[in-house]
Amino acid sequence: MKAEGSPQSSTLDALFVGGETGMEHELVTREGVKFIGIQAGGLHGLGVAQKVRNTLRLFSGFVSAMRIIGQYRPDAVLLTGGFVGVPVSLAAWLHRVPSVVFLPDVEPGLALKVMARFASKIATTTEASAAYVAAAKHVVTGYPVREVFRSITRQSGRAKFGIADHPDQNVLLFFGGSKGARSINRAASAGMAQLLDHAIVIHVTGSGDWDEVRQAREKLSAEQQARYLAFPYLHEEMASAMAAADLVICRSGASSLGELPVLGLPAVLVPYPHAWRYQKVNAEYLVGRKAAVMLEDAQLSQPDRGLVATVAALLSDTVKLRDMRHAMQKLGHQDGAAKIADVLCSVANKAPRNDLHNRA
Repeated sequence: MKAEGSPQSSTLDALFVGGETGMEHELVTREGVKFIGIQAGGLHGLGVAQKVRNTLRLFSGFVSAMRIIGQYRPDAVLLTGGFVGVPVSLAAWLHRVPSVVFLPDVEPGLALKVMARFASKIATTTEASAAYVAAAKHVVTGYPVREVFRSITRQSGRAKFGIADHPDQNVLLFFGGSKGARSINRAASAGMAQLLDHAIVIHVTGSGDWDEVRQAREKLSAEQQARYLAFPYLHEEMASAMAAADLVICRSGASSLGELPVLGLPAVLVPYPHAWRYQKVNAEYLVGRKAAVMLEDAQLSQPDRGLVATVAALLSDTVKLRDMRHAMQKLGHQDGAAKIADVLCSVANKAPRNDLHNRA
């Protein structure tokens, strides 16, 4: 990031450095932010040959990052998860450019641990991360959520999906990210006829499982299909789907620590079993504060305590669901993006800017 002008200036130039093959290119450029891709690769849990290849990619990324930092001379650099940030972090440190690391999950991964060594400040989503970061650098900012998550309402969310005339009807939301979560999708499809007895269902399948879920939906009765709204992917409408819901079934990636609390949305969390322990630690944080319940991936299809049984029990227990919603709301940070912007300004020796708050 490079900020120009006086501290009160409204001019802000931002540059996003990401992976050459990552999905962030489309998301970033769609927002009108300049993007430069560099090479990078992870080192955790890989074979020797892949580690060697990725080490070479990281070195190439470092050379590119040195050139980028030297050319743009940013006032401050914001870094978050993924090994693509490691060469940028080191390049910024060598150029004496201050950096802020944002830890979205409760526990940092290897890449974030490396970046934190070179950072001026470490911003975190929750106070629970204090056990993993240096106290002198630590500041709790909350998770940066899009403006729409702070302004959306239950009524407008339901209106978006044509279910505003069912204010007392439970709405159940399934989602698993842009590519989906196959185990959740298949468990939902297998139990959909039973689930529709308890709620209207919004199901965001991800692109990978769309055909399979669509075919399963076509086997339901016309009445059931009318209560089952399935989509391969939602972008701008995702906030509306979450606001409309009374309960969500999803993975427990970092966004679950930010978006669910801001909306006060109770959750059944199914940690991705192949993501080391990050998602399980995130889920345990929310479960420990009585805002969510957790199911292991292997439990989803169990008849007595699997997905259908868990969801049915929660939807029939209005007191518990209400208490979960209140507990989730207490964990929400409405101004996470603005607080991170303030930290960036502070390390760059600049006063907080109004335009940074407006963009948050």
